[in-house]
Amino acid sequence: MAGPLLEYETEMFLSLFSSDGLLVAAEGMGIDRILLQFMRVYSEQDSLVLLLNTTTPEQEYLTEQLRVEGVTHLPRTVTSDIQSTERYNVYTEGGVLFVTSRILVVDFLTDRIPAHLVSGILVYRAHKIIESCQEAFILRLFRQKNKTGFIKAFTDKATAFCSGFCQVERVMRNLFVKKLYIWPSRFQASVNSALERHKPEVVELHVSLTPAMRAIQSSILDIMSACLKELKRYNPTLEAEDLSLENTLGNSFDKTIRHYLDPLWHQLGAKTKGLVQDLKVLRVLLLYLTQYDCVTFLNLLESLRSSQKIFGSNSGWLFLDSSNSMFMNARSRVYRIPESKKKLKLGAEPDKLKPSVKRELVLEKSPKWEALNEVLQEIEKENKSPDHEPGRVLICASDDRTCSQLQQYIKRGSDWLLNRLYTRTVGKHDPTAAATLDLLQHNKGKSKSKKTTKGKEPAKKSTKPSKSRPSLTLTQMMGKEESGDSAVMGSSEDELIVDEDDEGEHMKLDLSSDAYYGVLKEPLTVIHPLKGCVDPHSLTRVLHEVEPSFVVLYDAELSFVRQLEVYKACRPGKPLRVYFLIYGGSTEEQKYLTALSKEKRAFEHLIREKATMVIPEEREGREDTNLDLARNLEPANATTNTRKAGGQDQPKEPSRVIVDMREFRSELPSLLHRRGLDIEPVTLEVGDYILTPDVCVERKSVSDLIGSLQSGRLYTQCLSMTRYYKKPVLLIEFDPAKPFSLMSRSDFRNEISSNDVSSKLTLLTLHFPRLRILWCPSPHATAELFVELKQGRLEPDAAAAQAVTAESDTLPESSDLYNPGPYDFLLKMPGVNTKNYRAIVKNADSLADLAKLSQDKLTEILGSANNAKLLYEFIHNVAEVPPPQQKGKHT
Repeated sequence: MAGPLLEYETEMFLSLFSSDGLLVAAEGMGIDRILLQFMRVYSEQDSLVLLLNTTTPEQEYLTEQLRVEGVTHLPRTVTSDIQSTERYNVYTEGGVLFVTSRILVVDFLTDRIPAHLVSGILVYRAHKIIESCQEAFILRLFRQKNKTGFIKAFTDKATAFCSGFCQVERVMRNLFVKKLYIWPSRFQASVNSALERHKPEVVELHVSLTPAMRAIQSSILDIMSACLKELKRYNPTLEAEDLSLENTLGNSFDKTIRHYLDPLWHQLGAKTKGLVQDLKVLRVLLLYLTQYDCVTFLNLLESLRSSQKIFGSNSGWLFLDSSNSMFMNARSRVYRIPESKKKLKLGAEPDKLKPSVKRELVLEKSPKWEALNEVLQEIEKENKSPDHEPGRVLICASDDRTCSQLQQYIKRGSDWLLNRLYTRTVGKHDPTAAATLDLLQHNKGKSKSKKTTKGKEPAKKSTKPSKSRPSLTLTQMMGKEESGDSAVMGSSEDELIVDEDDEGEHMKLDLSSDAYYGVLKEPLTVIHPLKGCVDPHSLTRVLHEVEPSFVVLYDAELSFVRQLEVYKACRPGKPLRVYFLIYGGSTEEQKYLTALSKEKRAFEHLIREKATMVIPEEREGREDTNLDLARNLEPANATTNTRKAGGQDQPKEPSRVIVDMREFRSELPSLLHRRGLDIEPVTLEVGDYILTPDVCVERKSVSDLIGSLQSGRLYTQCLSMTRYYKKPVLLIEFDPAKPFSLMSRSDFRNEISSNDVSSKLTLLTLHFPRLRILWCPSPHATAELFVELKQGRLEPDAAAAQAVTAESDTLPESSDLYNPGPYDFLLKMPGVNTKNYRAIVKNADSLADLAKLSQDKLTEILGSANNAKLLYEFIHNVAEVPPPQQKGKHT
């Protein structure tokens, strides 16, 4: 399926093969093809290569490709299903291995992996290798134990290197590579010549927005401008350049605004938070305007207005003139009310109109639908001509909902689709809706008979929307838009127009992807979403399996456009025509151009960085001179003692910390190891880190702390720690860049309340007087603190730490511990405290023995007459309880 490498791809492969480095290519240029070539080379028993940062669908895709090409020693996956004792054998069998990061860290630390036998490491998505993350820790452990193996990294996200200071240099430093290979799309002469030689035929169709759509777009942009202006007025410190209207349209806007406002979020007023939320809503509206039909857009607008009325959560943009204009134009695309009726009902909302007011349906067709219809007619005409054989058609749209609507449009036509949509959503308040629905049902029978004669059938879908499912709420839409996954947005039956009677008429195609929508069998016509598939290679699979002669890009996607160019270059003899539909002068076009220019600027930035970058000779860490591999065996602030015994330095054994396996998801173990502490990974039931035989640490983030306090889990954790360790510690880590407060200022009160986090924390400290709470602003500060806490103290024992369980009564090495029930009861008695309870325990074997002791003896034991009196009276004095009063005796 992958085919042989192109000239420039061979050049990319050979340059990285000959020397370790970081390869940054443009999106869609087939970086996975280069990775696959490396996997092909190393898929043999003589080499052991680890592949990091791949997802399960990607692992399945890469393995399948190698299987198709006849590779016998296929890659294997090492997960927690394989026992730790068996993993050494798996590693020694060689080949390419997918290993989860947590397992790999533990195996390197415990020498369960033969580090000297590892040929090298391949790193996918290399832009994610930031300081202290698990993958960076793995690479450092690998380079410390193996000086000869290779490290080769791949990424196609050039824009990820634009934010932050010296980002590309930091990533290269964590990867231990000296060379940076930059492969932009058309900058490179070899790329340009290879793609130009076998260019697909491209037909660009700039579709015009309808006057109503243009007016709505203008209104939304005006409102967005007003919101941005307000946002800058309330927050003058915000960068004006990043918050321009053009950048607001891009997918990365949410990250940008979060970057600026996260550190101040808890201090911001409701007005600013409301404006940020409004900008998100307006971005969804812009997307719906060009992406979906007039009914879906109006339905969203009306639901937006009703939700704003219920919750009152808008910053006022609904009352702007532009907003009124937007609503008027949106309604005019769907229906209009006759002039005579309009005068009677001036100012009334459509939902409140009486049944006597009849709407005249307009149901404006999406201009792109008509353009798509013309394209399909042109393709059909060409396929019928005897000059060449019929070619298959692949239509690509942005997401699942669009694909579903296009399938229904091609099968049924726009009138059927829009009428049905109207009847089910906006038309619920229309008196003529029932009649329209009956007409639709009648026409459906006709269209079904037509459909069977033409052979148009829907493809099998992996998940069919349920009829009874409600429409998505605005909040759900917002969440999907924010995460960039608009494909699942339309998975409700109101939005995805799926026929009830279409079940059992599925077109069975031999395609590995289950995300496609079939339209025609002869010639094969398939619709496939560009985004939102579970399998990231789903579209690539369909492209290579269908092998279309015609590709219709209903929506523009930069990476897929490049993928089509590579696909055509790999099949020089076969014709390929690409139809490119885009709304001219729209935000859709602007979004595409902005993405293009951003990537271009990112590559220019990388080229400049590469020219000025100073890379030390020892960067690769093949010699011990690389300071990044050095482990600080002495804390930075330790004073050097010049008077050594016998005039010689005493060899210092590195300190040891026992770490719970689950803690390897955090970056703290990596930082502790870097500071010279030996990490011993074990499964702990009590605590997260054991620093000394007496010091046990439970680490919590602020969100974990609040959740554990609310659920009561923290109480049981502290109970276990205080029972089995002399010095229990609760460590709370917080991010200094994101200030927080455990309670708002308005909630401060004098009394302790069971609902307050602060009150619960206070009760915890009162209940466990030996518990120490440490607040650390970062994992770096925590690592430094741990080093200081361990100075001059004994090393912990892993076997003893593992023996501690929440149920165990005693520990083998702690015979001075007692039955916890009476022990806790003793500490609650008057006159007994943490300073004198040990003296009582030594002189009395049980609570019964304690009751036999005289007050003088207690004074002698406790060393305080006052405490002895309190305890003696508590044990011996009978409480004077008044007798119960009988009923009827009240005067």
